[in-house]
Amino acid sequence: MKSRSESLIRLKKFQVDEKRRQVAQIEMMVADFERMASELDQQIEIEHTKTGISDTAHFAYSTFAKAALTRRDNLLASANDMKVKLEAAQDALAEALEDLKKVELLDQREHQREKDEQAKVEQSEYDEVARMHYRRQ
Repeated sequence: MKSRSESLIRLKKFQVDEKRRQVAQIEMMVADFERMASELDQQIEIEHTKTGISDTAHFAYSTFAKAALTRRDNLLASANDMKVKLEAAQDALAEALEDLKKVELLDQREHQREKDEQAKVEQSEYDEVARMHYRRQ
């Protein structure tokens, strides 16, 4: 029984570790998207300052700025999509942690039950030795 519960605990720990890696990876992607969008914002501001035109509807608006705006919007949309996936991954991690905790508690109870049973057997043996000793006297 021990090897089975230990195997189950190892499996649950592996699942928790995998969920943690997924959460970390998604968090890193969101941070990267937001960082790149921020850098594009800075480049757009520099282009606006350089050209003196910040109205996107103006006929002479910079094509670089238009492209950067589109790319920035795409990055922010991707970041928002990843945030939804991040929430799902965090929920899955919380569930995996809960499952691990349950398995560990069950294993702990089983170990305690085995210890209690062993103590009961030992006490029974000690009682028998005491009875034998008492009868001899």
